[in-house]
Amino acid sequence: MNITQDIREILGSTEAFAGRADQLSEDDSLFDMGLDSFGSVQLMLALEERFEVEFPDALLNRKSFSTIRSIRDAVATLINREAA
Repeated sequence: MNITQDIREILGSTEAFAGRADQLSEDDSLFDMGLDSFGSVQLMLALEERFEVEFPDALLNRKSFSTIRSIRDAVATLINREAA
């Protein structure tokens, strides 16, 4: 499983990042690039479905969804919790 590539695929399926998700660096601000609060909720739901995890309230914040790197770190943490 390549978490980063899966995140890029999910981002690419959103209106804000269609056709350009592969051009984003891991540290580009997704909010500066067009992600809004509605889009971040859609992104969270898609991530939960893809990775079979549930984001706890503590991770439901702008920082968790601000970059591909922050999303990857949050998802990896959740996957590791599920495996433990």
